[in-house]
Amino acid sequence: PLEPCSASAFVVRGVLRGHSGDRQRDREELPFGAFRMSIKLRELIRSIRACKTAAEERAVIARECAHIRTKFKEDDNQFRHRNVAKLLFIHMMGYPTHFGQIECLKLIASTKFPEKRVGYLGLTQLLDENTEVLMLVTNSIKTDMGADSQYVNGLALCALGNIASSEMCRALAHEVEKMMNSTNPYIKKKAALCAMRIVRKVDELGDKFNGRIAPLLEDRNHGVLISGCCLLTTLLDTNPTFVPDFRRHIPSLVRALRNMVTSGYTNAAEYDIAGITDPFLQAKILRLLRLLGAGSADASDEMNDILAQVATNTEGTKNTGNAILYECVLTIMSIEAESGLRVLGINILGRFLLSRDNNIRYVALSTLQRVVNVDVKAVQRHRTTIIDCLKDPDISIRKRALDVAYALINEENIKNMTKELLNYLLVAETDFKEELCSKICMAVEKYSPNRRWQIDTLIKVMCLGGNFVKEQQREKFCRVVAATPELHSYTVIKLYFNMKESLSQEALVHVGVWCLGEFGDHLVSGRAVDPDNKPIHVAAADMLDLLQDVSRKPPNSDRAALTHSFVAAALIKLVTRCPSEADRIRRALRRFDTSLNVDLQQRSCEFLELLEPEWDSSRPGILDRMPVPEREIAGAESRAVGDASIDEVHPAARGPAPVGGGGGGGGDLLDLLDEAPAPARPQAAMAAPAGGGGGGDLLDLLDAGPAAAPPPAATVAGTPGDLGLLGDIFGGAPVAAAAPAAPMEAPPIVAFEKNGLKIVFCPRKDPDGTVTVLARFRNDLDAPMTNFRLQAAVPKYVRLTIHPATGEILPPHMDVVTQTMTCINTASGEKSLLMKLRIEYVINGQPVTEQAQVGGFPPGY
Repeated sequence: PLEPCSASAFVVRGVLRGHSGDRQRDREELPFGAFRMSIKLRELIRSIRACKTAAEERAVIARECAHIRTKFKEDDNQFRHRNVAKLLFIHMMGYPTHFGQIECLKLIASTKFPEKRVGYLGLTQLLDENTEVLMLVTNSIKTDMGADSQYVNGLALCALGNIASSEMCRALAHEVEKMMNSTNPYIKKKAALCAMRIVRKVDELGDKFNGRIAPLLEDRNHGVLISGCCLLTTLLDTNPTFVPDFRRHIPSLVRALRNMVTSGYTNAAEYDIAGITDPFLQAKILRLLRLLGAGSADASDEMNDILAQVATNTEGTKNTGNAILYECVLTIMSIEAESGLRVLGINILGRFLLSRDNNIRYVALSTLQRVVNVDVKAVQRHRTTIIDCLKDPDISIRKRALDVAYALINEENIKNMTKELLNYLLVAETDFKEELCSKICMAVEKYSPNRRWQIDTLIKVMCLGGNFVKEQQREKFCRVVAATPELHSYTVIKLYFNMKESLSQEALVHVGVWCLGEFGDHLVSGRAVDPDNKPIHVAAADMLDLLQDVSRKPPNSDRAALTHSFVAAALIKLVTRCPSEADRIRRALRRFDTSLNVDLQQRSCEFLELLEPEWDSSRPGILDRMPVPEREIAGAESRAVGDASIDEVHPAARGPAPVGGGGGGGGDLLDLLDEAPAPARPQAAMAAPAGGGGGGDLLDLLDAGPAAAPPPAATVAGTPGDLGLLGDIFGGAPVAAAAPAAPMEAPPIVAFEKNGLKIVFCPRKDPDGTVTVLARFRNDLDAPMTNFRLQAAVPKYVRLTIHPATGEILPPHMDVVTQTMTCINTASGEKSLLMKLRIEYVINGQPVTEQAQVGGFPPGY
């Protein structure tokens, strides 16, 4: 039909009807601009699809919008619904159509159903709840809700349920409540959905529809029933306090669900979808049961049987059945279900993992991640399948499988799971390695059985994916190493040989260079042995050659300045660890003092200044080891150290310490009275803590017999709370630390004074009988004493624990280095406390070994 453009429209139509020929010829015979054909929606769609460019499409849309605006201004009622329909399509294309909002309101006010239908459709699409003109349609919606036609009622309810604002909800809540009492299922279900919108938008009306829910859940019409489930679910989500009141409806829901699961259901054919009776309603009921059964054992008991029936009778060969099984599993894991039912649910997820459909496997992995804390043992049975998903070509599957695998890790399976993840790290894609390395590091940090295993595993991670280990994880590794003196020698040796094999992994190079600078004296000491009990000899020149290689070929050329900074810091530290290489170290540092990196240039200049003679007295103290952090480091202080005496650090195979060894460990203490040492017992053998701590089998040098196994140390480096650190090495059980109430201080005792070295003991007795001896070391010479180490032996009736010293270098004319010893005299009051000391240090390149006997402790100590 033609669209009239003037008062002579009927004349134009008559003329056109009387002419023969096509429409184009008729259009050409009339004056230009007298009228324009109003194309239909189908023709508009066809013309838009025929456009070959975006500019051509915009031109077509602009011409049509201009024509529609013109017709709106002329108040054309005949084709208003057609123009609004075209605006809806233009709106779907993403073009602005706000100028048609008022026309939608005019169509809604029409008495014709086709126009009213288009008007309501335009209202829900072109307007939203924040549009100001929406309030103008409130009365029209209220009128249509009271109309005689159920279809007009349905249009009004649909519009209200989709875009109603809070003001409209308050104004029309009463009408919605009345329509929920309708006997017409068509009206009742739409009114229930409209009530769901009101509950969401207006909090104070949350309990207005509570009394109307029971009839909805008892209705036999599936549309009404699913609407009632949606309304109750929304009500419980917004008001969880209503859950106990609505648990009385569980039998009705269970009965409805059982009817659909039963094969002889009367209306099964009407609602059948892929062999499943109304899967949408089943999913809604299962979701509602999940809310009603959470936290209630009685409510859960009422639904256990039907959940088991759904889980076993639903066929999972198609997506329809898988959707029901998925909702069933979520419900089982959310309520207080029986253990057997939970295992059944997790086994269903295990079957999902074997599916070829990536969507089903992704859903299974996501669900396993959510429920892994509910029943870890049941999920552990599918660990192999989850690990296999790490090799899936789909990146989303791999990421979700990694999350589930990480959630499965605990103290019992940390070693096996870490091994699997490390194996996968070998073949993982580059863009996936960073997240994988992060997960492995976090798991090791959280669940490692001891620090030896933790350090070993982290080194493996850095060897395989060191370019993807984050800075935070590298820093934590260094802190754990620094806080574990027993493993200093082992760690630096292992890092050295791993770096010799490859310098391509940045994290390995950075932490390795740091450890060489801090503990390089352990590497060149010669105390370490290989698995064949042969000493490992690493010359200081070899260590500097490695640092030179790192400087020449940094693992990441874009971050070469950072690597060079690590190398410079390690070089200056090695000045006191390897005095014989001072000249070479000076030459190496001079390569950096002209660096374009300002920070590296400044550091190297400062380090070179530190090598000047005027700093000789202060240099050892400045370049001493980094202090151990006091805060707990990744849980390491609460774990055992592990075996510190295997392979590289076997104490029984050690000979006398060569010059420059430093207090990197100690084997059995030699008999200080020149008696033959007693055979070491397996549990007593240990490596002495770095920093001058004694260790090993403390021979009873006063009674010529082996001493009793000492108890575990209370802390390392004075850090409270690490009861199991040295206890694992000595083989003793942890002892609870008692807070001292009123310790008895004794006068200081000069334990040793000779050749410029003075050792003063400051004993203190705690109320529990424990004697704590603080040893303070003073160097009265002009040169520093390096590689200082103190060892002690006590009679059999005394149990001795030696803590690491605060440093291995005694600066000249200072007494800043101290060491703590804890003694328990089991013969207190009968025998006095006695000690035999062995002191080792290096002065001016010459090793010195001294012995002393200490007595004079106050009575009762």
